[in-house]
Amino acid sequence: MSFKDKKTEEQENKKTSAALELFGWAQSLIWALLVLVVISSFFVRISGVSGDSMFPTLHNFDRVLVELNYNEPVRGDMIVVMAPHFDDEPLVKRIIGIEGDEIDIDDEGNVWVNGELILEPYINEQDFNGGSVTYPFYVPEGHVFVMGDNRNHSADSRADYIGALKTDDIIGRVFFRIWPMESFGGF
Repeated sequence: MSFKDKKTEEQENKKTSAALELFGWAQSLIWALLVLVVISSFFVRISGVSGDSMFPTLHNFDRVLVELNYNEPVRGDMIVVMAPHFDDEPLVKRIIGIEGDEIDIDDEGNVWVNGELILEPYINEQDFNGGSVTYPFYVPEGHVFVMGDNRNHSADSRADYIGALKTDDIIGRVFFRIWPMESFGGF
């Protein structure tokens, strides 16, 4: 084999090697995107916080991870939920009551569930406005009663135009903050 033939063969091998490496990277990228699409479609979604109704726990423009396979509402969980008669955007709120619960809010803003005062270290300030629903409020079957942590600046189940929300309208449970980075972490 001549020197010229050997040089041509080495150039072709380099081209083939570069093409194979590029193909490998492209294949890895496609698989990563596919896994990301599956995860975000069935397991976890990123959601943004709009407004200050969950202050001090969450702030305007925070980004959170939402667990999509959330089937059993639990008092105290933060959720992302659609409020069909209120807004086209999902709300981030805290579950106060589940189906069958009796909710009462006294004149000092204390919240009572089934006759027991609930401790709420996460709220920004006591609420002195019980809203427009009548108390005691009984949470209907298949519904949840939700409130924001910033009680005096939250549109939630205390307002009769929102009321108790259907569990079918719950998108998922908030379990981790990803933005801003200085607040990165779980709840």
